[in-house]
Amino acid sequence: MLTTNPDRACIPSNYSRLIARELGLQPRELRKLLHGTGLTVNQLLQEDTLLSPIQQVQVLQNSLTLAGDEALGLQLGQRMTSPSHGAMGFLVNSSPDLLTALKAFQTFLPTRLNLAKLDLSIRNQRLTVTCSFNLALTASLQRLLSEAFAVIFFDTAEFIIGRPLHEAVLAFAHAEPAYSELYGRYLPCTVQFRSPVIALELPLPVCKVPNASANHENYQLALKQCQAMLDQLKASDSGYRARVQKAMLSTPPGALCEDEIAAQLFISKRTLARRLNAEGTSFRALRDQMLAQQAAGYLRDSPLAVEAIAELMNYHDSANFRRAFKRWFGVTPDEYRKRRSD
Repeated sequence: MLTTNPDRACIPSNYSRLIARELGLQPRELRKLLHGTGLTVNQLLQEDTLLSPIQQVQVLQNSLTLAGDEALGLQLGQRMTSPSHGAMGFLVNSSPDLLTALKAFQTFLPTRLNLAKLDLSIRNQRLTVTCSFNLALTASLQRLLSEAFAVIFFDTAEFIIGRPLHEAVLAFAHAEPAYSELYGRYLPCTVQFRSPVIALELPLPVCKVPNASANHENYQLALKQCQAMLDQLKASDSGYRARVQKAMLSTPPGALCEDEIAAQLFISKRTLARRLNAEGTSFRALRDQMLAQQAAGYLRDSPLAVEAIAELMNYHDSANFRRAFKRWFGVTPDEYRKRRSD
């Protein structure tokens, strides 16, 4: 089990930007959302900025204050569609069935939102999913997060099985709120309150209904990307090698330069180079290793043309990509693919 470090920055900033959009905040008002986080507005607007669990909780607390609407969790859940969850969302939507999708959420949630964890159990043809939080939360924040997670789940379930999941029973830990009549708009199931645990129960056969939108190739590609991100999180987060690799995995291939990663880690480029050297590596070596792994994965696991892969890898000229690939593996991309095929 991956432990949660409340100081480890892991949560993509896009969730906080979605919150700002839901609140209708203007640029000059974003500082209010970031109050107490230590983050600047410029950092919030950067795609590669990561928040720690403590910072994300502060953003959520600020959002409740700014919204003045206790039903904010329901609204946020509806706004946080699958694309907002990156590779994990892609993996879930490509899953062969709802059970596989739930297992993906359970396994890879730490790569996106390490505030919570999921547990799955099966008994008497019923699947139970329980949710718990890794940090102490106020009652209002726990309600907000549990409602948001519930809406995200039911939207995902409807996408996979092709209809609303009426058979489910959802148990919240909080008391029935004054706005509970709104639940019917977001949660097409039986809802219970004051439960000892936050839990969702549903028939197992429904979880095995084939996903009409499943794509095995996309699923395998997303699975490898999610697994790589999880492996990096499991590495010691005290080392700069792991921090640099995590930053690279959180952005499109090859998108970050050394200056940007140093700035993200709040150190100078020279200090970053010195600390990586102490760990026996360098920024270029880590970048080449990451790009080589991703390029080889695309060639092995997809039918994409080399030119398309070069574009995905952020190479504007496929000739440059071919030269880099030959430097990494000693063969051209076409030769590599042919050997793997043989």
